[in-house]
Amino acid sequence: MFFLNLYFYFIVLSFIASLFAKSDRRHPYLKLFPPFLLLTLIVELIGSYLQFIGTNNNFLYSFFTVVEFCFYMFLISLIIASINAKKIIRVGSIAYALVSICNILFFQGLLMFHTITYSLGCLVIVAVCIYYFFELFRASKAIKLSADPAFWICSGLLFFYCCGFPLYAFINSLGKVEWIKANFNNIIVLLNIFLYSLFTIAFLCNRTPKHISLS
Repeated sequence: MFFLNLYFYFIVLSFIASLFAKSDRRHPYLKLFPPFLLLTLIVELIGSYLQFIGTNNNFLYSFFTVVEFCFYMFLISLIIASINAKKIIRVGSIAYALVSICNILFFQGLLMFHTITYSLGCLVIVAVCIYYFFELFRASKAIKLSADPAFWICSGLLFFYCCGFPLYAFINSLGKVEWIKANFNNIIVLLNIFLYSLFTIAFLCNRTPKHISLS
């Protein structure tokens, strides 16, 4: 049996939890997660198998991360309230996909991971997550954050991509920081475990009323 990263099992747990997520008119975006996480599991299995047989899998993860970024952008556009922000994010996701595919095909190539556009995607996700928290703090109703799936999802994404950006942005110069280079994969595993753990919490947390009256 080929090797599977530890975080793969956290994705499995998150996928199972997503099947039991309470998707209603306040949280319609939750129904998008089961097919997305299933796709994630399939990609991880294929990627691990390609690595096991000694085949370059950078092309697989490059294209998948483009899909991943676009999915998260669309997801957050469903969560936030501003109509204008929704439009900007959705148009931005299309522009990002086109730029990334051009980079993969014509600049960094299929055999290299698209570190340039990946870093750009990290910045975009961080920006839209910060905008979500901006709306959250300006909300007219008090929100029980522990029971709000959007809070857990955006918190996980914000932390993951804030940490992931410097790692991938400066990956070519990590040789100057030996301990980071030596533990790069371990850091990525820990970040993924944290992300999918928060996703799991998001899927299971919304069993109680979300809003508390201020009156």
